[in-house]
Amino acid sequence: MNDVRHTVETAPAVQGGARTLDRADALSIIIGIMLAMFLSALEQTIVAPALPTIGRALADVEMLSWVVTAYLISTTVATPLFGKLSDIYGRRRMMLIAVGVFMVGSVACALAPSMLTLILARALQGIGGGGILPLGMTVVADLLSPRERPLVQSYTAAMFMAASILGPVLGGVLTDYVHWSLIFWINLPVGVVALIMTDRSLRRLPRNERPHKLDFSGAALMVAASLALLLALAWGGTRYPWASWPILSLVGGSALLWVLFALRLVRAPEPFIPLAMLRDRVVFGIVVAGFFSIGAIIGLSIFIPLYVELVLGHSPSASGMVLIGFVVGTTLGSMVAGRLMSRLEHYKRVPVLAMPLGIVVLIVLSVAPGEFSLLEVGALLAIAGAGMGPMYPTTTVMIQNAVPLHQLGIATGTLSFFRQLGGAIIVAIFAAIVLGGRNGLTLDKLAGAGAGTLAPSFRWVFIAAAGFLAIALLALLAIREQPLRGPAQREAAASEPAK
Repeated sequence: MNDVRHTVETAPAVQGGARTLDRADALSIIIGIMLAMFLSALEQTIVAPALPTIGRALADVEMLSWVVTAYLISTTVATPLFGKLSDIYGRRRMMLIAVGVFMVGSVACALAPSMLTLILARALQGIGGGGILPLGMTVVADLLSPRERPLVQSYTAAMFMAASILGPVLGGVLTDYVHWSLIFWINLPVGVVALIMTDRSLRRLPRNERPHKLDFSGAALMVAASLALLLALAWGGTRYPWASWPILSLVGGSALLWVLFALRLVRAPEPFIPLAMLRDRVVFGIVVAGFFSIGAIIGLSIFIPLYVELVLGHSPSASGMVLIGFVVGTTLGSMVAGRLMSRLEHYKRVPVLAMPLGIVVLIVLSVAPGEFSLLEVGALLAIAGAGMGPMYPTTTVMIQNAVPLHQLGIATGTLSFFRQLGGAIIVAIFAAIVLGGRNGLTLDKLAGAGAGTLAPSFRWVFIAAAGFLAIALLALLAIREQPLRGPAQREAAASEPAK
C-alpha cells in the first residue's frame, strides 16, 4: 500500500470543497470502501458451492438457480439508481444505506425458512450490493484526481481477484464443515467493520453534489425495462423456449419500456440520466466499449468452465484452475494498466495495444477448440485475460474524467449498469450458441452431449467473444483522448538529469 499512501499524500484537496483530508482519513476511506466492495464481490461467488446443500435443506431444487439470478438482477437494476441518489444526497449517506440494506438482506437469507423467502432476501441483498460497487468507485473519484485514480483502482482489481478465488473455497468449507447459513452470517462482522471504518472519514469527504430532483418516473421506467429484459435473458432457453410467448412478451415489453424511458429523458426537466452526458461522444463511446468488453469477460468467465469440462473432458477442479488463470490474467492486466495510466500522457494506448492480444487468443482457440491440452488452454486464457483486463480501469477513469464533478455518481453508475447488462446479454448469446438446435437441453444437462458435438458450438462462442472485443476496440479508437485532470509527474521529471 506504499504506492497508495504516496498517491493520497500528494493528491490535491481542490476537487470538492473547502475541507481538506489528511492522509490518515484518506487511507481510512480507501481501505473502508475496498472492504465494503470486497463484501459485495465475495457474495457473488461464495454462494455457488452451497447451492446443492441449500436446495436439499429447503426442499426445493427447481428454483435453485434463482438464488443467483435474483441477486444479479437486483444488483444490475440498483446500480444506476444509487449512483444518481449519491449525486443528490451525498456518498456517505448512500454508502451507509447500501451496506445496511446488504446486511439486512444477509440476515434475511440466513434465516430464510423456504426457497421463495431466500430468493426474495437475495434480491434485497443484491440491491445493497448494487449500490456498494459504484459508490465505492465514485468515492475514489471524489478523493483523487483522474490521473491518480488508476493506481487505487488497480488495487481494487486485486481485491476482486481475491474475492473470486476465496469465495468458492470459503463457501465450500463453511457449507461442508459448519452450516450453509454461515455464508450469509459472515457478512455481518465484515459489514460492521466496513461501516465503522468509513462512517467518520466519509463525513469529511469533499462534497460535489448539487441540488437535484430524482426523476421517479424515469427511474421506474428504467428499472422496469431492465427487469423485463433480464428476466427474458434468464428464462430464455432454460425455463421457456426463446420463441415462446412469455419470452417474446418480456422482450417486447422491455422494448416498449425502453422507448418510453427515452421519451422521458427528452421531456423531463431533469432526466434520470442527463441528456448532455449521453450526447457526449466520449461518454457514449466509453459506455459502448465497457458494454462489449466487460460483457465478454463476464460471459467467458461463465462459459470457460463448461468448455474445459464438456469439450476438453476435464474435471470441475481442473476447469476451476483454468478459470483462476483467466481471472488472474485479467487482474494483472488491470493492475498494470492502472499503473501505466497514471504515468503516461497518452494513456489510451494501453488498452488499444492490449485488446488485440485477447482477440488473437480467442481466434486461436476458435480454430480447433477440441484439440488443446489443459495447460495450453490455461496459458492462452491467462494471456487473453491480460489483454482484456485494462478495460476495467480505462473505462472507469475515462468516463469519470469526461463528466463534471457533480455527475460522477450517475456517470459511474451508468457505466456499471451497462457493463452488467452487457454481461447478461452476452451470456444469453453464448447460451443460445451452445444450446442452439438442442431442444429442451439446458446448461446443467449438457454433460451427455459429448465433446464432438459441442466443440463446433464453442468455436462460435470464441468467435463471438472476439467480435465483441473488436467492437469495444473500435469504440475505444473512436474516443477522443482527453488529458487526465490532476498533477503531472513533476517529481519524476524534476529528478531526471538534463539532456
